[in-house]
Amino acid sequence: MTGPPLKILAIQFKYFGDTVLMIPALRAIRERWPDCVLHVLVPEEMAPILDHLPWLDRVWPLPRQRGRARFKRTWPILRALRGERFDRSVDFGGNDRGAILSLLGGAFRRLGPVYPGGFIGRRFCYTQRVSPAPVDRHETRRLLHILSAWAITPTGPAEIDIRTDPALDAFAAQVLPERKVICHLAAGQPKKEWPVRHWAALCQLAAAAGLRLAFTTGKGAREQSLADELRKLAPDAPFLSPVPDLATFLAVLKRAQVFISGDTGPLHFAAGLGVTTLSLFGPTSAVQWAPIGPHHQILIGAGCSCDGSADSCQSAGHCLAAISPERVFAALQKLSSATTRS
Repeated sequence: MTGPPLKILAIQFKYFGDTVLMIPALRAIRERWPDCVLHVLVPEEMAPILDHLPWLDRVWPLPRQRGRARFKRTWPILRALRGERFDRSVDFGGNDRGAILSLLGGAFRRLGPVYPGGFIGRRFCYTQRVSPAPVDRHETRRLLHILSAWAITPTGPAEIDIRTDPALDAFAAQVLPERKVICHLAAGQPKKEWPVRHWAALCQLAAAAGLRLAFTTGKGAREQSLADELRKLAPDAPFLSPVPDLATFLAVLKRAQVFISGDTGPLHFAAGLGVTTLSLFGPTSAVQWAPIGPHHQILIGAGCSCDGSADSCQSAGHCLAAISPERVFAALQKLSSATTRS
């Protein structure tokens, strides 16, 4: 006679890309315990990334606002989490908030990575701790390494799989009726953004060659200023119609022929959706963060001398500026030809 299935809570309270790159680790948990009840706790804005994965039992979206606690909204969710009586939890982020949520989640065994810094009691929020893997490994492998404390050691490819809401397919087809190359201007940090003047030059090169581009950016004021700057430099630059939310953006993105951007969350969305990508790297490690696989090409700029904690480029010459529009255009032509034939 067997007991009840193992109940496991996975936690990731960092950025969009981190949530995407956690997916292979979640799948590894499912493969290790096929009959387990697997829940995931993420910030509410990131829930659409995981909502339609059929092998997850529940995604818990938690409201958050940087620098402010929202107890009135979060406490009922945390109380409900405790009521689930999880046997195990694993915090993949290892930051202060993830550690505290691990403790408040109430699982009997709580696993988390040991990173330097943070509040003094962070390590005591876990009952099991594991040292992080070296940064010369891809982030998917580093997240999988955390599970080594549970004797989970997958050997297969760390594949990322994102599913979209089928109910949004018709609307997505209206936004992007034909397959195009989507170019994303913004990133979480300005230093990871290709110069707008380079995007304008790429737009001209693509138009002359008959390649169909569509530009996107984030909704914030700084991200919108990039779009305004591009419109001044390239008035004919085509932009995608605004979409209301992340779930819709994913449905539109799935229809792209190729996706081009710097190191940013939407780059990982595109890779997880099976879209061919062309990524532009400079201030961050392509070894650690670039999409993996034969359908993804990486271009690397000049050596970066910026402080790793700085949001904006501190150098006289931006490392990403060393990636010329002509170089990106040449890579894009090859990828576009390959995707057209497939």
